[in-house]
Amino acid sequence: MDIKEHFTKVIKANEGLIYKITTLYTDEKQDRKDLYQEIVYQLWKSFGSFHEQSKVSTWMYRVALNTAIFHLKKTKKRVDTIPFDLEMERWTEESDKTEEERIKLLYEQIQQLNLLDKGIILLFLEGKSHEEIAEIVGISTSNVGTKISRIKEKLKSQIKKNADYGT
Repeated sequence: MDIKEHFTKVIKANEGLIYKITTLYTDEKQDRKDLYQEIVYQLWKSFGSFHEQSKVSTWMYRVALNTAIFHLKKTKKRVDTIPFDLEMERWTEESDKTEEERIKLLYEQIQQLNLLDKGIILLFLEGKSHEEIAEIVGISTSNVGTKISRIKEKLKSQIKKNADYGT
């Protein structure tokens, strides 16, 4: 299999990962498409230097998160909301409305986090270990644990504050 075929196979097998990053860091359909293309381009540029010393998904998350953060800084866009409605319907078809509302509120609060914290909590929610998150984000494992604890506290505080104000 040549490099183009191998790259295409890797992208197809992991395109959900790219989609999650684009959905979390953009709010417009066209912006998601642009960011998706930019991530794939950056993955292609660095594919030759990926020697499988880490898992493919770890490498892809690192490139995708860095690309998303750089892309947003470059375009100086501030994402205020995230259109999870279609995804929410798919994920919560069998769950009750209360759980759906809680998940939607959680993602609304995640949107309020800074770019790095969004990436860390996304990886945490994906079930990545602290070691994997550290490798992807480029910080120490102990720092990941500290950041996750602080992010959880911040999210709890934000959710409680919204509940107290009835928003």
